[in-house]
Amino acid sequence: MAGSVYRRVLEFKQRHPGTIAWRLRANSAVVEMHLNPDEEVLYAFAAQKNDNPFNIVNTYVVALTNKRILMGRKRIIYGYFLSSITPDMFNDLKVLGGLIWGKVYIDTIKEFVTLSNISKSGLREIETEISNYMMEEKKKYGMSGEKKDA
Repeated sequence: MAGSVYRRVLEFKQRHPGTIAWRLRANSAVVEMHLNPDEEVLYAFAAQKNDNPFNIVNTYVVALTNKRILMGRKRIIYGYFLSSITPDMFNDLKVLGGLIWGKVYIDTIKEFVTLSNISKSGLREIETEISNYMMEEKKKYGMSGEKKDA
């Protein structure tokens, strides 16, 4: 469904206006371009993908789908960045609430993702959405990391 990521990111931004985020339409389009036909967007938000509170130009749109977490950013001139985290690669989630903004740390098998400059009011919502989804999806995987037949 075209525009579903952008619509959900706008809803998040309206609920949590203190989140620093730019170019939401362009960044959402990157994620939407990579949605598979059988993927449904469950939740989306925006954040800076870095650990520096003064670097506010790396806005990513983060979408939780029924298959994975997608993070996309449109470059200013040409091209884009896209990252995908599948449930079998997800290790842990950490939330840090600061004075004004907060951070969400996503630990995967291969990398450590830092999402920053998120309004403190949105941290609990993000943690709940990602944790609940990942706990349900992890039940489908055995100790070997291979997906069990559902």
